[in-house]
Amino acid sequence: MSTSDATGRLNTLYKENQPWLRCWLYSRVGCSQMAADLAQDTFLRLLKSGKVPPETESRRFLTRIAKGLMIDGYRRQQIEQAYLESLSHMQENFTPGPETHHAIIETLTEIDYMLDGLPRNVRQALLMRQLEGYSYAAIARTLDVSVSSVEKYVARGLAACCLSLEAA
Repeated sequence: MSTSDATGRLNTLYKENQPWLRCWLYSRVGCSQMAADLAQDTFLRLLKSGKVPPETESRRFLTRIAKGLMIDGYRRQQIEQAYLESLSHMQENFTPGPETHHAIIETLTEIDYMLDGLPRNVRQALLMRQLEGYSYAAIARTLDVSVSSVEKYVARGLAACCLSLEAA
């Protein structure tokens, strides 16, 4: 498919499905502005991917993208709530500016996404070691695996972090 064909197909897809998608999203999120934003983000993601679904699959394809965006938004909201709660427990009165706040939430969201892609034992071992300071032996007992396995899990988790940083 040529670029002009793909562009024409995307224009048609947008014209035919954007109002429907916005209504479908509104029925799930209950806010017309959020539904409109999610619909636009859905088409933007589709445009960035360069993939144009066949006409018979258009709505299924769009709903799959939109559902993923809703989940991402929910996760981001959960992360932001946890961050704000942790700020409220701090001894010092620390209130970052809007730009810093946004950067922190973006970073935490990226870390959450990266960690979510790891196998459960790798994620647990990495977090227990890096955040809670557990020894390899203590992690091995908790996960009921060998110390050697824990070393491999932590190494794999750290490698994933490095790759994620390089990609960013």
